[in-house]
Amino acid sequence: MTHFAGKAAKVLFLTGTMTLLLTAHTMAADIAIGAGCTTGSALRMRTEASTSSDIVTTLDKSVAVAILDDTTDGWFKVAYNGKTGYVSADYLRVDQDNVFETYGRVNGDGVNVRADASTDAEILASVDTGTIVTINGLVDGWYDVTCQYGTEGYIRSDFLDLTKESTTSASSGSGIVDTAMQHLGTRYVYGGASPKGFDCSGFTMYVYSQHSYSLPHTATGQWQSGLGSRVYSIGELQPGDLVFFNDPSRNAGKACSHAGIYVGGGQFIHSSSSRSNGVIISDLTSGYYNTYFVGGIHV
Repeated sequence: MTHFAGKAAKVLFLTGTMTLLLTAHTMAADIAIGAGCTTGSALRMRTEASTSSDIVTTLDKSVAVAILDDTTDGWFKVAYNGKTGYVSADYLRVDQDNVFETYGRVNGDGVNVRADASTDAEILASVDTGTIVTINGLVDGWYDVTCQYGTEGYIRSDFLDLTKESTTSASSGSGIVDTAMQHLGTRYVYGGASPKGFDCSGFTMYVYSQHSYSLPHTATGQWQSGLGSRVYSIGELQPGDLVFFNDPSRNAGKACSHAGIYVGGGQFIHSSSSRSNGVIISDLTSGYYNTYFVGGIHV
């Protein structure tokens, strides 16, 4: 989760159209120059600064993102959860003083936590890939962090991916969505259940397995697994819930023929055999998936 929205007294946001002040020295392209908070649900991160470019991923409202570049009129280049792309300045509020609170996931092994925002500073600790830390702010391209066991220091921003996932919410709905989003664009493979390729139930099975849940490798089997509680209204779904579908005219005798994971904002992520890019995000509020929605499972 992010605490941008709840820290109004501590953090002053600028409007999305205001220019972010750069630090005096030149930074590498993957070093954060600032931070921002999304203001719209299902905000599309795109490969280029254009509404016609491909969608990298979608972002929920009130998500903290790292700002990598602010020189393109009307757009920010941002990074979130290991993904990089462009978002419209109309839907991003920029933090003015770089004091905020969110979470970061370490993206490399042997990453140093230093006493100051410098590669010359004392090393206080070393952390590995997947470690979650609390981020307290940004100083000259370095995140001010608090590690799980209380160590406070600095990690260079290119070694941390901003995420909503905390150490206590790693298996919560937001953590499950974060894991699913990492595989957006993975190809469809019949019978696939690994990052090399997924079918629909293989995708949900794999994502949930990363959070210590065991699911069978069929949509019907997952629906009938007894895991969690069933939800029959789209309006009652929560991020991370499993969602199931069936067209009885095409799949007679099956309880379900397709499965995915709800990401919020009326959308879900799934591995689709009808698209060449496999794992995609689709709308639940209208069209085919709305018509053939069977229900969801909340863990």
